[in-house]
Amino acid sequence: MMDLGTSSACFGSSNSPEMVVGWYHSHPGFGCWLSGVDINTQQSFEALNPRAIAVVVDPIQSVKGKVVIDAFRLINPQTMMLGQEPRQTTSNVGHLNKPSIQALIHGLNRHYYSIAINYRKNELEEKMLLNLHKKKWTDGLILRPFDTHSKTNEQTVQACDKTLYLHLEMLDLAIKYNKAVQEEDELPPEKLAIVNVGRQDAKKHLEEHVSNLMSSNIIQTLGTMLDTVVF
Repeated sequence: MMDLGTSSACFGSSNSPEMVVGWYHSHPGFGCWLSGVDINTQQSFEALNPRAIAVVVDPIQSVKGKVVIDAFRLINPQTMMLGQEPRQTTSNVGHLNKPSIQALIHGLNRHYYSIAINYRKNELEEKMLLNLHKKKWTDGLILRPFDTHSKTNEQTVQACDKTLYLHLEMLDLAIKYNKAVQEEDELPPEKLAIVNVGRQDAKKHLEEHVSNLMSSNIIQTLGTMLDTVVF
């Protein structure tokens, strides 16, 4: 933990115009919020500088690709006793982070409030970040393991995406589409419009699965042929 008095003394002895404007620490895997000890530490910083902030970083959750970071400042308890609402960020610039349940339990918007964070990037840094996960033309030639590809084909034919299409097999989709075509010839237009309400569009789903199945197999076959010729 940073010793505030020692830090202030060091700045003063070096004749430096800078001063302590806040502190930071990490909550590995626990999210961004302030504990009771953190609130007491922040009170000592705000006693020196009312605009001091506390920055919390979660390095474990940041591994997923998005930096989990938040900045806080305490809410004066006297303003709460007077019935005044805590300070809120009302700017429409950027996006406000939805507070987590853990942060609300630990006193967010009661003992302290969150401050919106903005990152300053130059042109080169922004270009580098945009190209970080950019796909290359060679990504389409990457081969999947043959056993995985074969299993995917089997699952697609037998149980077209269990989550989205409710275990409907491609054969069932073909039967439903055939039945819909027969109904179009037999039923009048006004009854046909009522019959199709709430029904699954078998033709649309069948076309989508056939297209995905053909695309994956064509790419896998071409990649295998290229590897055979080149290597």
